[in-house]
Amino acid sequence: MERVGRLQPDFRGACGENRSTRQADDRCHPSESPSHRSQPAKKGALSRCIGRTKGGLNSKLHAVTDGLGRPLLLFLTAGQATDYQGARHLLDRLPKAKELLADRGYDADWFRNGLKDKGISPCIPPRKKRRAPAEYDTILYKQRYRIENMFGRIKDWRRIATRYDRCAHTFLSAIMIAATCCYWLD
Repeated sequence: MERVGRLQPDFRGACGENRSTRQADDRCHPSESPSHRSQPAKKGALSRCIGRTKGGLNSKLHAVTDGLGRPLLLFLTAGQATDYQGARHLLDRLPKAKELLADRGYDADWFRNGLKDKGISPCIPPRKKRRAPAEYDTILYKQRYRIENMFGRIKDWRRIATRYDRCAHTFLSAIMIAATCCYWLD
């Protein structure tokens, strides 16, 4: 018995066992740790292709289409990434073509030269601040509405327009399903 008003200073041996010989609690067992889903992933381990832009969080879809505006190649980057990054990845996989229509974001000398090396004539309007503007066919460039219509038709799918998916590969898979249903299953 302890004297009144005084507590036992050390409770480790209160149950008749020493802490060093006692089994650890089941919750502390390494094999019973929380699932890996609840542990945060290392930053930069997998890209989600979500970037911060003026309008908020966003992704950028780069597409190569045929003459009718049907998608052939799709590539996803973060919203703040330049169009050059998408162009660099798609340049090696371009199918045989006579011309390539692209918007101003793809205007770079290295990209134009890469297209010419493949035998493709670029139809890309020059950037506004370019010192030596490159020439392009303005009448042919008017056919670019087909590409913009392709993006609009894919974004008719609510899942793609609002980007419900957190992972880039899941979001790109949803885009591919939408593109397949819209253009290749008719």
